[in-house]
Amino acid sequence: MEVKVYTAPGCPYCFALKEFLKEHNIDFTEIDVSQNENALNYIVEKTHQYGVPVVEIDNEIIIGFDKEKISKILNIN
Repeated sequence: MEVKVYTAPGCPYCFALKEFLKEHNIDFTEIDVSQNENALNYIVEKTHQYGVPVVEIDNEIIIGFDKEKISKILNIN
């Protein structure tokens, strides 16, 4: 599965999400939307909001650090 994590500096939920994925040995690509305008426009188009984190797992978008939903999709127990 391809996992992309859209983040911004200083975001505590972004940090917690990344730590959660690392703890479960999930490989992910981090995209800092404060440094990547195309990525920012992409998540705004997909979510209709500017908030981070946003997780994209095989083209499914999850807004925020929704541990339950992320765990279900990635089969984390």
